[in-house]
Amino acid sequence: MPRLILPLLLAAIGAALFGHGAYIHAKAVVAQVLLERAFAATIASGHPVKPWSWADTTPVARISVKRIHASAIALAGSSGQALAFGPGHVELTAEPGERGIAVYAAHRDTHFRFLRDVRIGDEIEITRSDGQTFRYRADASRIVRFDASGIDPLTEGHELVLSTCWPFDAVTPGPDRYILHAILITGGT
Repeated sequence: MPRLILPLLLAAIGAALFGHGAYIHAKAVVAQVLLERAFAATIASGHPVKPWSWADTTPVARISVKRIHASAIALAGSSGQALAFGPGHVELTAEPGERGIAVYAAHRDTHFRFLRDVRIGDEIEITRSDGQTFRYRADASRIVRFDASGIDPLTEGHELVLSTCWPFDAVTPGPDRYILHAILITGGT
């Protein structure tokens, strides 16, 4: 009997960890469906629409990379609570299409998993909650420490940064971030 306890305990722990991981991914998928509906309602009404009644944030943009058929609805703010449901528009950064750098952050294993497949030269389309769409071209990527991004918030250009944890396949948190930089090619004020 004691010989069975350890394998059963290990199997139970493994099942619990697998269940937790599956829950996180399922939550991310369901959230994007609800966010897509709220984003469409926001554009149609001209007023922010919460994706669910207890949400403390609203959808503010759709980020799309057509070449790889990737899309995600981004939320206002980059708190841990917002990032659990989608990419977040980092506070105090420019709005897409405006002068400065619009910065979005998301988790590498859910909403920004597609960044591993984005190539330099790819077009990234951002549709804001007011319905305006802006196209950017990816022009650089780099790996940086979380506290040394090199992002210049005072830039005079019209730029976009998508940021996520690095390396893509890691299972534990780390200090490095993957930064994808893009320049506006159509639109802008």
